[in-house]
Amino acid sequence: MSEIKKPELLCPAGDMERLKMAVAYGADAVYLAGTSFGMRSFAGNFPDDQLPAAVEYAHARGVRVHCTVNTMPRNDEAARLPAHLELLQSAGVDALIAADLGVFTLAGKYAPRCQRHISTQASVSNYECARAWYELGAQRVILARELSLDEIREIRAKTPPELELECFVHGAMCVSYSGRCLLSNYMTGRDSNRGACAQPCRYQYALMEEKRPGEYFPVFEDEKGTYIMNSRDMCMIDHLGELCEAGVSSLKIEGRAKSAYYAAIVTGAYRHCLDAAAEGRPLDPVWRDEVEHISHRRYSTGFFFGQPGQYVESSRYIRNWQVAAVVTECDEKGNAVLSLRNKLRAGEQVEVVGPDCRPFAMTVPELTDGDGLPQSEIRTPQSVFSMKLPQPVPPLSLVRRCADLSAV
Repeated sequence: MSEIKKPELLCPAGDMERLKMAVAYGADAVYLAGTSFGMRSFAGNFPDDQLPAAVEYAHARGVRVHCTVNTMPRNDEAARLPAHLELLQSAGVDALIAADLGVFTLAGKYAPRCQRHISTQASVSNYECARAWYELGAQRVILARELSLDEIREIRAKTPPELELECFVHGAMCVSYSGRCLLSNYMTGRDSNRGACAQPCRYQYALMEEKRPGEYFPVFEDEKGTYIMNSRDMCMIDHLGELCEAGVSSLKIEGRAKSAYYAAIVTGAYRHCLDAAAEGRPLDPVWRDEVEHISHRRYSTGFFFGQPGQYVESSRYIRNWQVAAVVTECDEKGNAVLSLRNKLRAGEQVEVVGPDCRPFAMTVPELTDGDGLPQSEIRTPQSVFSMKLPQPVPPLSLVRRCADLSAV
């Protein structure tokens, strides 16, 4: 297979720590939000005074920055939009992600140096809609998650080649796939279309009769329970070559509200597998296996090849790995300085994985605390300590242990 045009790898950056991980592990671009008008208000996000530094950090390493402005603003918010858009442009943001036509129009006026991308919240699911956004001035549309690969191919064939197409390839899928869900609003008063979804589709439900308070009766759709809102996670890492051939311009990983560990591991896995797919090389199973090392629900291929189906045994996340420490520096002999995340003791079995560094197993040697004293165990989070690694690794490499946290 000859080399084909390689799409951009677009990764989540919920805060500065996650941005640094995504950049280090191979993102071509990151997407983030300020503290207003973004669809993940419970991610760390970036205060106004931190945005320029975040953009500068990414740009210095050749990584583009896309900023979400994809809520559906109300009248009382419209007056604040021009100043917010001007701030994003002055911070150096490369592209703005919008779903609302008013936001899109204001972005063209108040942030003309930024590209305008159409959010998946706009549910672009046909070539006429994609073409209409392009004619209004959009450089990119982020396609609805409900589309099949054949439908994406047709949209690519029937839209201007200058219009970029972006699609999600990994991460959680909402029960209302392209958004506009009202369940959270109804049950908790938290608006899912304004970045505050409480994810009630993930709750466990029972029936209670009004005159018998405290007596809960299980709800069953069949002998396995109830699972009507139990979405599986998306994982397209085995099909990146097909996405490249379909003419997709950008592959997006979901997860701004997820951990720095998630941002690192998923970015690294997709970086290596995308590079291989674009060059016609087989996927290295070592990198393919990395997506099994993060917290996730049972995987599917979304709607790319038909209905994703539901896993009916359980709605719990699979959590089999825990970060123990992050490498802050390491010399050519493997002498490493680390920052603790979860307690670590000498003699236990762990794995180490890092930016462009294949994961390897090791036994934890004797540890040395920040005062240079030998320790059998380090317990206090954020403690600085040292240990000898079997090989040198880059900064931001991760020490992880196998631990079944699925019930947590």
